Amino acid sequence: MKREELTEKILDIKREKGWTWKYITTEIGGMSDVMIVGALLGQMKLVKPLAEKAAALFGLSEVEKRMLNEVPHRGSQMPPTDPLIYRFFEMVMVNGPAWKALIEEEFGDGIMSAIDFDFQMERVANPKGDRVQFVMSGKFLPYKYYGAEQGVPEYGFKES
Repeated sequence: MKREELTEKILDIKREKGWTWKYITTEIGGMSDVMIVGALLGQMKLVKPLAEKAAALFGLSEVEKRMLNEVPHRGSQMPPTDPLIYRFFEMVMVNGPAWKALIEEEFGDGIMSAIDFDFQMERVANPKGDRVQFVMSGKFLPYKYYGAEQGVPEYGFKES
């Protein structure tokens, strides 16, 4: 079985049972909803105790349970073709240079981690149409300046 086939099986069971992602993530627990859904969609891995819970919930085989615990091949086609996912791509294309400039001015020469990262989503009522609100938090990772000497800083933290 390929990982994509396991994802389809999980989605089929979700449909058949009429489960919501909220129900599934509550039943499995142990980490953020985004991480659990990402794992069930094949983009993340579940640690063994959570893979065990997911396998029990979905009635998966031992091999399928182990597959949930494997490090997946992450990512997808670029640019994305799904309109909602494309909007995230568009946000980065349009706003990315400004975000980069603001982060570098505040923190220095580095990146925001997509691994040590937290993401929260909520629905915000609005009379003109409900809004989707995201809060993203990623650890700042300064570039390391290898071979730094003679007073040159070793890392790209913001200089005083």
